[in-house]
Amino acid sequence: MKKRLPPLNWLRSFEASARHLNFTQAANELNLTQAAISQQVKSLESQLGTTLFKRLPRGLALTDAGMAYMPAIHDSVERLTAVTDELFGQGQSRQVTIRVSLVFFTTWLAPKLPLFYEQHPDVKIRFTSNIWQEEKQKDTDLGIRYGQGVWPDVKAERLTWDELFPVCSPDLLREYVQTTSEQMLPSLEEVLPNHTLLHVLGYKEGWGYWLNQTSTDYTDNGKGIQFDTLISALEMAKLGQGFALGRTSVVKDMIENGTLIAPFEKTLETSEAFFLTYPTHQYLSPGAEVFKQWILDESQKQKAQKLI
Repeated sequence: MKKRLPPLNWLRSFEASARHLNFTQAANELNLTQAAISQQVKSLESQLGTTLFKRLPRGLALTDAGMAYMPAIHDSVERLTAVTDELFGQGQSRQVTIRVSLVFFTTWLAPKLPLFYEQHPDVKIRFTSNIWQEEKQKDTDLGIRYGQGVWPDVKAERLTWDELFPVCSPDLLREYVQTTSEQMLPSLEEVLPNHTLLHVLGYKEGWGYWLNQTSTDYTDNGKGIQFDTLISALEMAKLGQGFALGRTSVVKDMIENGTLIAPFEKTLETSEAFFLTYPTHQYLSPGAEVFKQWILDESQKQKAQKLI
């Protein structure tokens, strides 16, 4: 049989007393008398059928049951406080912090943001970029990161469906175009040994993976250049410094405006993608919910266009 949920004021008195380990300080915080706090805690213990505090000559100490109960009660009180402030207090206009991959922000998200602000002018957003995805930021509401969508303690919703293929500056292949027609370019195996491969750290599906999966007979042997961001590799490719491995969602506009070309037919579907992430057990503010729904809708529009 399920235990009946205790009254909220009893739980608040317990939570405050457990933090301070003192009934008097808990009473001051909750604007109650020390006697009221003590009585509410006793009532809670009576309903639960166990002792939550050891009453000491100077203060309190949590029993094993109290220590086990405290984290869940503390988290619940914090979430109720946050939700109440978001919906009914000054917090309803709180700034939304979004931690986003720089290349995704620059190539995919930034061009779409004017539409978001036109539709939701009251949502205040702070964007922060990151290099190392493993670093945690507790003050982040939403994240946009690249990978296979499996990370501890976060829910991940896919934003992109990409293909991988080599890209380079049009100038890089001009020497070949001068000696043959554009329709008769040399093969990958002929071209790659004469140019630098631009690698990006942190991507499982990088050059080695692509060459192996497409059965391309070429090994880089460590002669390429490594970068910690894809945006850096793509900028080098634009400057004619080598071949980068393009991802559809990132290089689509660059190919359309001619700053990059995809000269070879071999492509490979990715299992990695950009994902919207947020903590599994954390309340999302109204502004974060608005942005979450908007970006997921935009993602589905992109996916639909790709399938047409």
